[in-house]
Order: sequence, then C-alpha cells, then structure tokens
Amino acid sequence: MIYDKHGSLIMTKMDYNADRPKAENPIKIQDLSFRDGHQSLFATRGRTEDMIPFAEQMDEVGFHAMETWGGATFDTMHRYLGEDPWERLRTLKKYMPKTPFFMLLRGQNVVGYRNYADDVVENFVQRACDNGMDIFRCFDALNDYRNFETAAKVVKRNGKHFQGTICYTLTEPRLGGEIYNIDYYLNKAKELVEFGVDSICIKDMAGLIAPYDIYNLIVELKKITDIPLNLHTHFTSGMGDLAIFKAIEAGVDIVDTCMSPYAYRTSHAAIEPLVISLLGTNRDTGLDIKKLSAISAQMEAVIPKYKHLANNPKYSIIDTDVILHQTPGGMLSNLVNQLKAMDSLDKLDEVFRMLPKVRKDLGQIPLVTPTSQIVGVQTVNNVLFDSYEGEYSRITQEVKDLCYGLYGKTTMPINPELRKKALKDYPRGEQHIEVRPGSVLEPEMEGVKKTFADLAKDIDDEVLLALYPVTGKKFLKIKYGLEEMPADMKAKTMEEVKKEEELITKALAGELKAGKASNGEMQDMEVFVDGESFTVSIPNTKATTRSVWKKKEAKAAVVTEGAITAPIPGMIVEFKKKNGDKVKAGEIVVVLEAMKMMNNFEANKDGVISGIKFDSGDNVTKGDILFSID
Repeated sequence: MIYDKHGSLIMTKMDYNADRPKAENPIKIQDLSFRDGHQSLFATRGRTEDMIPFAEQMDEVGFHAMETWGGATFDTMHRYLGEDPWERLRTLKKYMPKTPFFMLLRGQNVVGYRNYADDVVENFVQRACDNGMDIFRCFDALNDYRNFETAAKVVKRNGKHFQGTICYTLTEPRLGGEIYNIDYYLNKAKELVEFGVDSICIKDMAGLIAPYDIYNLIVELKKITDIPLNLHTHFTSGMGDLAIFKAIEAGVDIVDTCMSPYAYRTSHAAIEPLVISLLGTNRDTGLDIKKLSAISAQMEAVIPKYKHLANNPKYSIIDTDVILHQTPGGMLSNLVNQLKAMDSLDKLDEVFRMLPKVRKDLGQIPLVTPTSQIVGVQTVNNVLFDSYEGEYSRITQEVKDLCYGLYGKTTMPINPELRKKALKDYPRGEQHIEVRPGSVLEPEMEGVKKTFADLAKDIDDEVLLALYPVTGKKFLKIKYGLEEMPADMKAKTMEEVKKEEELITKALAGELKAGKASNGEMQDMEVFVDGESFTVSIPNTKATTRSVWKKKEAKAAVVTEGAITAPIPGMIVEFKKKNGDKVKAGEIVVVLEAMKMMNNFEANKDGVISGIKFDSGDNVTKGDILFSID
C-alpha cells in the first residue's frame, strides 16, 4: 500500500505500477524547494542544517536538476543566518552528488542589486563553477542580453550549462498590447538563440502568465528553435498549475515545481499533484509519488521553525489582484515591510496606484530583482515625500544609475524630464550612456583585496566582500571569531519552537499568574506550562507609554535646525564625511541602505559636520539623527 503524509491510502503498489510504461516524451521536473521555495514563503531564511536531513532522499528522486543557490540566498545567508554561502554549495553537493545543481544568476548584477565590474562577475562565476554549480540560469532585469556576456564566457569556458532567461512581464492582464506581446517574446528568444544559450527559460516571477498565453507562446517558440524550453512561474495569481499544464500540452521540455510544504501562495505549483495528473500519459514524469510523499512529510516537520517569518497572511494567499497590479510576491512583501517600518501601511493603495506611473516613467521595465525594488522603493518615496505627483523629490541612487544606463537599455525610453533631474550633478556625467554597462565600470577586485587584506582569507571571502562590503565585513568578523554572533542570527531548535508554542497556547488559555513589576516599564508574568514555572516580561502599558513620550521629548530636544534625521529605517553604508569636516550644501554626507536600495543624504547648508554617532553597518530607525551641521 502507498499512503500520503497524512496516512490516507493513495493506491496499492500494484495499482500504482500497473500500465505505467515509460513515457514517450517525459516532462523534466526541476525542484526549487532549497532556493525559491523558501525564498518565496519565509524570506529566504531556510538553513542548511534543515536541508541536510532529506538531501540524500531528494538526490534519489530523479529531478532533472535542483535549484540550490543564487537569487537572494547569497545575501540572506551571510547577512541574517551567519552562514557562509559558499559552504552551503559545497555541503549540499556532498549529499546530492547525482542531481545537477542550478542557480539563479542576475547577469552583471551577479547576486546583488547593481551591475558589478567584469572582474567581479568573472571571479564569482568561476568560484561557483569550482564549488559545484552545474547549470547557470542567467537573467537580466531589463532583458538586455549584453549583460550576459561576461558571465556566459566563464560558464562556457568551464563546460557548464548556460540557460538564457526571458523575464516575463505585462502591462495589461493578458499577453498582447503594444509592448509586451508575443512578438516581443519571440524576438527575445531569437536573441538568445543567436547568443548561443544551451536552453531558454521563460521566467514569470509574478505569476502573470495565463494558461492559453503560455500555450500559444510555447507553440510559436517550438517553430523557431529546438533548444530546450523551461517554464518558471509562481503561484501568486492561482494560475500556476494551469499554466504548467497548458505549457506541457504545447510541448515545453522542463517545468519548475516545489515539494508541497514549500509550494503555492507566492511560491510555485507542487510536484505531487503533477505526478499523479500525468500518470500514464505520454508526458508522465516517471517520478515515484511514494518517495515524494515521504520526503514532504519530513520537510513539513521543520516548517514550524520558520513560520514566524511567513508573510502577513493577507499577503501570502492567492492574490488575483496581482493580475491587475502586477507586483511580484517578493516586491509586494518589500513594499509592505517598508511601509510598516515607516508607520504608513495605510498608504499601500496609493503606492499601488502610483506604481504603474513610476514604472512608465522608468521605461516600462520588467518587475524583477533588482528593477522591482528600484520601482517599488522609488514609488514609496514619491508617495511619502513628494508635495505633488511627479515631483521625484527623493530619487534613489539606483534610479539615478538606471537613468544613466548602468543597468542597460530599458524597454521604452525613460521620461526625459525625470532623466534630466536624476542626472543633475551625477558623478559619471549628465549624459546617459547606451553601451554595455560592464564596459564602463572600473575593475573592483584589486581594491577589495587591498582594503580587506587583513580580513579575507581566500578568493571566496574576497568575492563576498566585493558584492557586499558592509554586511560581508560584518559576517567575516563573526566567521573568524573577531566578533560574537548576534543572538538573532542563531538558529532556533525544535525544542525552543515547541516551548514557544506551548507558552502561547497556555497564555491564550488564561494560565497566567501576575507577578510584581520588575521595573517601571516591564511587568514580570509567571507562566505555568504543565506544572513548570517560567517567568516572562511583558510591557507595562502605562509605564511604556510614559517612557515613549519621554524618549520622544528627549529626542526632540536634541534636534537642532541643522540636524538631518533618517526619514526611513535602514543600514548605514558609509559616511562620506566625519565629525569636524567642512561641507557645502548639496554634498553627500551619508549613504543609507533601505530595502536593498541606496539613499544619499546631503548637507542642507554650508557648515561643519557634527553629531555623527553611527558606524558603517549600524542600523538606524526612522527619526534617528544621522548628522548635524553647525
């Protein structure tokens, strides 16, 4: 007998194997659970230690390939989990030697949020090859394939598989219109064929692709190339598995899915229903549902460790409105988090209203990392800080770089008035470029080696620092024992998770006994769990309220006329000036990273800098004084 993870009978072994000849044209399945699955559902916080227990079993399934790396994992691992990204790749390869690995590579963006110099791209891709990567799914946020050139040369030189990607986006609910129509995608595919890619991926990051649109697109693509075609679509709109089925009918070669605990919502279609649905057909996957069900049961057991990271339920269910606002799940969660941090979640509808206008001003670019963040953060800035629509009073560094041409060629021309405003006093010049961005970027690796000579131990460390100089430096100090790992970086154990759940359950059941207040702001509460006593502290509402007002009054008291405060929460990247330096109005004093975008804060008058109390890598909250000018 074969049972699912809940103990229900699926079918007898005899029934399962009966009349299941090998399919004439089996669909190839790629699993995304170890990368895009947990990135979509719980903020890329999946830890290597929670992948190892079922890695060997995943290696036995027979996936065409598994996505194990790339995307946001490189950033999140070293920034939030205290893990070395390179080590994850090596570790998983030991446990899964048979299944090819693939990664998501952002072209000249590598795994960051800007275009890096060619030498950084070359070193990163070479080390990815050396550490075990087999297939490179390379995309460019603008579908400007000049940004593939440097990475592709290294991939080909190492005899690895280079998959070219077309980012799928729309400006209307269905494929068509004047911009993103079937001709646009066919022409992009022809560019990739001419480029010499080994396969083509249609990357639908927001779940926008409708079933009949993908059917028609695959049929037409099959007429112009025999290069394998791969469909990658998210489930955000609820159309994911429908689109996959129509793509399979049309002859697509490869589809991406997740194991069921990591599937659906803003993630991807689940593999298990697909296996059963195609059973006995000419596209039968050939995969064993019994193996898959057993693995899913194990995966489900670790999910409680991450449920606190899940998106607000309102934003982690099927969202049919994505067809209208066309915001990818990751971009949506970023917008929500940014507005929350600024006490402005009530502005979300206004942000949605403004998004299409900002996107149009920026050349109707596709919405995928990093362009989704570029459009999203700029829209939030416009909604919160502009005195009139279209003012663009606070332009991010990335928008300026986009207007200059450092990300490549936009689908449509950028609004000339916005471009002129963005490029005023731009360091590289006020006339935008049209050449390949990498050709104008100065080499970076030698400077990194000199700057971090006392910290970096090998080339992997150097590449990490080239991509993320601030957070990378912080991580390596932890890695090499120069600083202690912060508590919030450490992994939770299942025992800790169970204790927390028990405390919550008992608290909700009213099994609390009030104790004495330990101080003016916190009140100790004694919680009884199965007869065992735990003392926890909770805010004393009245005292906390008084304290908050006192803090606000104190903060207000030190704010001077020349003080520049943080209008948004973020991380200090660097101070261009130091206390005691003379400064002219308009000079950049500090760079603040917020939602992965860089914000420059300038002097508002001539004077002398004072009041700097933060260092590079420090986090600031809204209202913190960044510097003053006397």
